[in-house]
Amino acid sequence: MKHGGDILTYRHLYDGHIIDFSSNINPLGPPEGLKRVMMEGFDDITAYPDIRYRVLKGEVARYLGCKESEVMLGNGAVELIHNMVMMFDRAVVPVPCFSEYVERPEILGKEVMKVNLDHRFEIDDQALLPHIREGDLLILGNPNNPTGKRINRDKLLAIHETVKERGAFLLLDEAFYEFCSDDYDSIRLLYGSHHVCVIRAATKFFALPGLRLGYAYAPKAMVQKYNRIALPWHINTFADLAGRIIFKQEDYIAKTKAYMGTQRQYMLSALKAIDGIAVWDTDCNYILIKLLRANEEILFRFMIQKGILIRKASSFEGLDDRYVRIAIKDEKCNRYLVEWMKEWGAGSEG
Repeated sequence: MKHGGDILTYRHLYDGHIIDFSSNINPLGPPEGLKRVMMEGFDDITAYPDIRYRVLKGEVARYLGCKESEVMLGNGAVELIHNMVMMFDRAVVPVPCFSEYVERPEILGKEVMKVNLDHRFEIDDQALLPHIREGDLLILGNPNNPTGKRINRDKLLAIHETVKERGAFLLLDEAFYEFCSDDYDSIRLLYGSHHVCVIRAATKFFALPGLRLGYAYAPKAMVQKYNRIALPWHINTFADLAGRIIFKQEDYIAKTKAYMGTQRQYMLSALKAIDGIAVWDTDCNYILIKLLRANEEILFRFMIQKGILIRKASSFEGLDDRYVRIAIKDEKCNRYLVEWMKEWGAGSEG
């Protein structure tokens, strides 16, 4: 199970509707009015998109609080990660992490230095920082996937300082940024640095995984290098249209943050009361769970028979088959999952 959201692979295991807890998408769905805008712009598909994406970059720049010359675009966050990795000879990656942090460098023939997170699944400065050297690309998920943990503000500043001192470069993948609290914004925190790129995406928070729209802040010199690598017209017409309006949806953004905060609190509290599992606190919209008396396949088979698809986590390097990850969805679905988790925890499967 390399990535979440792969319902078709497991369709044969359940006849009814499958609730996808393996994919971490905003349960409120896309912003209201987006479908109308895209239908009104349907005829635009007969022409190439603006090859420089000037309007879209202007909207992203306003949303991120940077200049248009500091904006990079990608066909999803993964394309941004891939193209950034192309520009460096070695990647340093704490594990467990999103699999593409390791696979992209390996596929591109780059050296990969993997460093384990500590027993709390947090960055161990003493283990990580000594490995950073000149010319490295340090890739960090903030919050990390699958742990859901955000980097402490002071720790992030210290990591960035080491990266800068050693002539390396920091790539922050913040695809789940909007689901987190507003304690700090890494772009504002590190703005003006020549040693950082911050990636975000429309995929998760704006519930648009099918559109493939990633975007990033980076120093102008890095943006220029990136643009020489990026394919022409790599953002399709509909993603371009969507990006022109989604970042203006302030009510939608506020509503999602409030709803997710309430549901996150409920899920953590309810799951921690279930026997046979250990639950990690999370800063975003998914939860990492360790199974204390079973493996991932046993729980996976039990849940899929109830119409619930969860994420087996052994494919994350650094985790074994005792871990699963679940998304936080709408209240009805969350309560449905919790009830079956209670049943499993109390039964012979646990």
